Amino acid sequence: MKVSEALKTRITCRAYLDKPVPLETIRTLIETAKYAPSGGNLQPWHVDVVTGDKLKEFLALIAEKQKTSPMGEGAEYQIYPKGLIEPYSLRRAKCGEDMYNAIGVARDDKPGRLKHFLRNFQAFGAPVLMFFSIDRSMNEPQWSDTGMFMQSIMLLAREHGLHTSAQEAWAIWHKTVAAFVGLPESRMLFCGMGLGYMDTAVPVNTLRTERAPFEEIVTLHGF
Repeated sequence: MKVSEALKTRITCRAYLDKPVPLETIRTLIETAKYAPSGGNLQPWHVDVVTGDKLKEFLALIAEKQKTSPMGEGAEYQIYPKGLIEPYSLRRAKCGEDMYNAIGVARDDKPGRLKHFLRNFQAFGAPVLMFFSIDRSMNEPQWSDTGMFMQSIMLLAREHGLHTSAQEAWAIWHKTVAAFVGLPESRMLFCGMGLGYMDTAVPVNTLRTERAPFEEIVTLHGF
C-alpha cells in the first residue's frame, strides 16, 4: 500500500470486528513506527498496550465508574482551546453533525448523542487499546513528536489491513488509566488509540470528514 493510499483510507474507526490482532502484528507496527522523527532524537513517547481479558477488565471498570461520573475525572490538559474561533469551530461542528447524521441521531436527541459519546469508553469495540503517555518534563514540541509517532502507527495499520481510532477523550479518565496500567507520577496520559479490523457493516464507518481546500490552508511565496 502506498503512503498516499494509507493517508486517504485512514479514518477514525468507530466499530470493530470481534477479531483479535496478533501480538506479532502489534510489535511490527510499533517497531516500525519508532523510526518517526523527534527533535534531538528524544523519542519521548511511551505506549501501554491492553487487550484480551485485561481490556475487558479495564472497560468494565470504566463502565462502573460512568454510572456516577459519566463525564469522567477531568482532563489534565485542555483538549480543545476555550472559545474555539473560526474556521476551527465550524469544522468541529460539521464533523459532529456529519457523524450523528451517519448514525441517524437527531440534533435534539441528547440521550442518543450521549450514548454514542460514551462508546468512546468502550474503545468502540476495538480488540486492542493503546495508551500513549509522555514525561511531564517534556514541552509542546515533544507532544508534537508523540503525535508523529502515533500517526506512523495509524498509517502502518492500514498497510496491515487494520484501522485505528485516536481518542484524546481518554484524557478525562487519566487517573483510572494511570492506575490501571501503572503509569509513574512522572508521566502524563496523552491519548488512547483503538486498533483492530473495521466492521464495514456499521453505518458510522461510512463517515468521511471533509478537508479544507488547498487555497484555504496554503500561502505560496516565490512561485
